[in-house]
Amino acid sequence: MPIYRERLWPALWVFLATALVIPASLLVFLPISMTAGIVCAIVLYGAIVVTLVATTPTLVVTADSFAAGRARLPRAVVANVEGFEGREATAERGTRLDARAWLLLRGWIPGLVRVQLDDPSDPTPYWLVSTRQPKRLAAALRSSEKHES
Repeated sequence: MPIYRERLWPALWVFLATALVIPASLLVFLPISMTAGIVCAIVLYGAIVVTLVATTPTLVVTADSFAAGRARLPRAVVANVEGFEGREATAERGTRLDARAWLLLRGWIPGLVRVQLDDPSDPTPYWLVSTRQPKRLAAALRSSEKHES
């Protein structure tokens, strides 16, 4: 049973920005044929939308694990969790970033959570994960329902 669940859907502006493929493909294919230009524009934009939706990761916290996209982390190895917003989140993604960290970042999501790991066999110091609700995700990961393996 999930304690926390969030889908990292692309923001509306991402769909609008990628819609620029429509006039671009029309510009290229209309001189060949009106039908080819329209069909190409629809197919290309449709492929972009399908790709954006199909690759949207989900964050799930259960009593035993934290899943970020396809990656899974046992909660027993979670040492500390911090949520960040605004300038702090920007610094975590930039100047404070450890190159060994595992990342699940989405540019259209401003908040993030840093999940510090306590696993001597893992060279990854922490996970850095985008979230629209950093406080709620951090609280879910800190919850007393955390189980040791």
